[in-house]
Amino acid sequence: MKTVNKAFPKKDSQALVTGQPVYTEDLAPEGCLCVRILRSPHAHARIVGIDTEKAMKLPGVVGVYTYRDVPKQRFTIAGQTYPEFSPYDRLILENKVRFVGDAVAIVAAETAEAAEEALAAVRVDYEVLPAVLDAREAVDNAVVIHDESDWSALVDTGGDPARNLCTHGSEGAGDPDAVLASCPVTLERTYHTKANQQTMMETFRTFTEMDCYGRLNVTSSTQVPFHVRRILSRALGIPKSDIRVIKPRIGGGFGAKQTAVCEMYPAFVTLKTGRPALLVYTREESMIASSPRHEMIITVRIGAETDGTIRAMTVYTLSNTGAYGDHGPTTVGLSGHKTISLYRIPDFRFSYDVVYTNRMAAGAYRGYGATQGTFAVESAINELAAQLKIDPGRLREINMVRQGDVMPAYYGERTDSCALDRCLDRVREMIGWHPGELRRVMPDGKVRGIGLAMAMQGSGISGVDVGSASISLCDGGFYMLRIGATDMGTGCDTILSQIAAEALDTSFERIAVRGVDTDSSPYDSGSYASSTTYVTGMAVVRAAQQLREKMSSFAAQVLHTDAPLVLEGDRFCYEDGREAIALSALADASMCGNRVELSATVSHSSPTSPPPFMAGAAEVEVDPETGGCRVVRYAAAVDCGTVINPALARVQVEGGIVQGIGMTLYENVTYGSRGLPRERSLMQYRIPTRLDVGEIAVDFVSSYEPSGPYGAKSIGEIVINTPAPAIAEAICQATGKRFRELPVMPQHILMEEGK
Repeated sequence: MKTVNKAFPKKDSQALVTGQPVYTEDLAPEGCLCVRILRSPHAHARIVGIDTEKAMKLPGVVGVYTYRDVPKQRFTIAGQTYPEFSPYDRLILENKVRFVGDAVAIVAAETAEAAEEALAAVRVDYEVLPAVLDAREAVDNAVVIHDESDWSALVDTGGDPARNLCTHGSEGAGDPDAVLASCPVTLERTYHTKANQQTMMETFRTFTEMDCYGRLNVTSSTQVPFHVRRILSRALGIPKSDIRVIKPRIGGGFGAKQTAVCEMYPAFVTLKTGRPALLVYTREESMIASSPRHEMIITVRIGAETDGTIRAMTVYTLSNTGAYGDHGPTTVGLSGHKTISLYRIPDFRFSYDVVYTNRMAAGAYRGYGATQGTFAVESAINELAAQLKIDPGRLREINMVRQGDVMPAYYGERTDSCALDRCLDRVREMIGWHPGELRRVMPDGKVRGIGLAMAMQGSGISGVDVGSASISLCDGGFYMLRIGATDMGTGCDTILSQIAAEALDTSFERIAVRGVDTDSSPYDSGSYASSTTYVTGMAVVRAAQQLREKMSSFAAQVLHTDAPLVLEGDRFCYEDGREAIALSALADASMCGNRVELSATVSHSSPTSPPPFMAGAAEVEVDPETGGCRVVRYAAAVDCGTVINPALARVQVEGGIVQGIGMTLYENVTYGSRGLPRERSLMQYRIPTRLDVGEIAVDFVSSYEPSGPYGAKSIGEIVINTPAPAIAEAICQATGKRFRELPVMPQHILMEEGK
């Protein structure tokens, strides 16, 4: 292959490293109104009075808007394919607030200073209501968080707002309870993962303006431009045809920007005033009013034979969706489907409750529920190995899913590309795994331990996600690739260009790529669920194939020949190798007296979602005197099918591992007794730096996925899932203490809070 599996630089690299104006705020026009949000100081309250008169009289203030001014149609801000699984449970503004930081009023002013002064001048009288802050106390609590009569859901996921239930369900195969009762070895453990913030460098931000045709133009740092158009249409009560959404470069998203956190506020201001409006969240707002990872409490039961054969497993997940149901019904599924399926288990049950609480609404974060579930299930596997006195690697060898297996807990899909066994072998080699020698005391008294974990994810949402691509031959003989997929720093513009170049037998440089504009890009579900390379990549392959056929037919027409023509780089040739016509000449010919458009547009959706697989191993060093713990080495072996761009894939793996380390050892969203988030800046919310993550070694173990572009699967999310269970196991090897709640901090280790 000429371009696939090659390390090309990102298409936008020069613009980024030279500081060109490419981000949302860079592109906002002069004279934008400054939009600010007044936020609730209470976790649960009803607004009984709100006075904006003083604020409106301040110099430079253009508008102050409350729940009285906004449309009254409920919607969800979850960026999901229609019909959304998430309930319609929010308004732009409401006379009831459900978490500290919930929106109370919108201010629009000429300057940031005037907007801030206006916020301080708004007077609000609240009837403070009792709050539910603990997910374990939410179901059937006397405090009902969503007592509105117009709560609705397009898809029945078992939600019952009167019981504080956003979602409820159960599924499985066989009779796991009976099998568990018959097993000679059983284990039951409960694990707790806290909420985490994505902490992307670019906070949430959007600017809006009316164009000369009277349409609302929205430029936003979003992963889901087409979903934003639909969300705004419902929230604002205007037709989708009146909305255009443009996605510039994004300064990171990690799933946070799969949720339309802020777009409705400046859009509403522009509709009310007719003027351009800009909203840029502060870091504090992005910490207290955003869309962090769902807190989950997961109970795992396993039944096994004494030789290590696992016969049954049950997983119960209690997920905290917070004040609103954004992504609540969808994240929870991955905590079971993508964890039980790692193993050959004939009898299983996965059940779940997703509950409302008076905390900040949770949303999408890389791994999307599989991360929490992997920590629980892989930790339970490690505990089972200890109980059986079997090497954890050997226990996995006995039970792991392999090539050609059908996975009942993963919608009955078959593994047509699975190198998990080779990933496990490779990662043990990389970390220096020797059974019985997973702990060692260093000369300075510190203790090191090694832990292991495996993971699987998916490649898009089967039967749901749609990726599209348009490719045109342009004058001069270059190609224009138009996509609806969102590059949020991952390099998908580059990867899809490589796929197009391979399919068109041309150079990478001859592919120009155009980012997302809902007026001109073909429809795409967006960049989430690890879908872009696999789903949109196949759309690119098929569009290129169609374009080749069109070009070949047109070349024969121009040359008045019936002889077969072959595309070879920048020219069409006869079968004997003689040049027939240069691509540039063919492109020029298509622009004069021609009725054939040399362009192809293809949409693609896959009925399956082939899992990428990963094995990860961590070596940690613990200081017994302080409880300090650091990752010395992390080894990762990843099966993502064919690697399209090794350089970008490696960065994806390294970045995901760092985030997983942060989740395990540092990051935590905590609340005071009244529901006030304690971590309101990056001074309180600690994320790991390069100095905190030790040596990261990455290797790719290739398989070939027949349904993917050139054998590729996804890589974006799988890479965050193994650090938590691997590090927790390494800490146990070093200290003898098991920690089933994240994060594991020095004080926990020092006070021996593990079991």
